Amino acid sequence: MGALVGLRNLNVSRNKLSGDIPISIGNLRSLESLDFSNNELSGSIPLSLSTLTFLSHLNLSYNNFSGRIPLGHQLQTLNDPSIYEGNNGLCGFPLPIECSDNKTTSQSFALEKGNGPEKYAGAIIGFAVGAWTVYGALLLNKAWRVAYFVFVDNMYDRLYVIVILNWARIMQK
Repeated sequence: MGALVGLRNLNVSRNKLSGDIPISIGNLRSLESLDFSNNELSGSIPLSLSTLTFLSHLNLSYNNFSGRIPLGHQLQTLNDPSIYEGNNGLCGFPLPIECSDNKTTSQSFALEKGNGPEKYAGAIIGFAVGAWTVYGALLLNKAWRVAYFVFVDNMYDRLYVIVILNWARIMQK
């Protein structure tokens, strides 16, 4: 199922499916609508379901799901409790049933952890080191600095001539 990355709508309701929702459901990045209602699915709702950013319709009602409803991105926008109706073992937002364990904060933190500035720290550091390598070399080596500015001036002159010639052609027509 996880290989169907272009899939937009999946409705397998009322098919007497059993077992767990595969974790690979998170690979369906284009999924907008998902309906697993009225089956015999069990287990917990996979955390990967919350990574489906285009998901606007979800129905997991009348199955045998249990455990905490995953927190995070898209699932928090789907706050209608009827989505999870008929799953007596579920707890957590948006249901009024509180979970007895204290995993709410750790689960949402684990999901959010890779999406802050630390996600881009490597790219930022790499950019800074690369930029200072180039600018440092230009700053310290006069011959390279002169060659660089001569190159930039020549490119500016060429671009200016091309723009002026094309503008003249357009005005003639």
